[in-house]
Amino acid sequence: MIRLLLAVAIAAPCLGCASVTRGTTENISISSTPAGATAEITGLDIPTACVTPCVVQAKRNADITVTFNKEGYEPQIIPLTKEIPGTGAAGFAGNLLAGGLVGMGVDAATGAAQDHKPNPVIVTLQPVAPVQPRAAKPRPSKRPPPPPQS
Repeated sequence: MIRLLLAVAIAAPCLGCASVTRGTTENISISSTPAGATAEITGLDIPTACVTPCVVQAKRNADITVTFNKEGYEPQIIPLTKEIPGTGAAGFAGNLLAGGLVGMGVDAATGAAQDHKPNPVIVTLQPVAPVQPRAAKPRPSKRPPPPPQS
């Protein structure tokens, strides 16, 4: 009985942890119009590239940027931000109620209370502007200028 109470007392501070309830990773959906663009994702443990539409798994505390490239279209760079949604805040607050300073430290270090925004990452690629031919510069006349009028 004493062992059971001891185990509950040790585990109680982390019962509300966002790390436990939400996990330390999340899936990020990436798509583009038109589809088939290369999405390069930086900020992951291993820099990753995928062809849209695709999904990548990221640590919640990662600083992520998605760069879209497709031939014939302007590249686009989308930096993701990290926000604490209601569910993350509830998990983090659970640490306060249970007195779990250790759990709060774990959540802060892992970013477990955070979500990346925007998610899904959706872009509409803009076609590259066609190159306009330059107008020919007028050539100077080879005739001498007319004499001044007096």
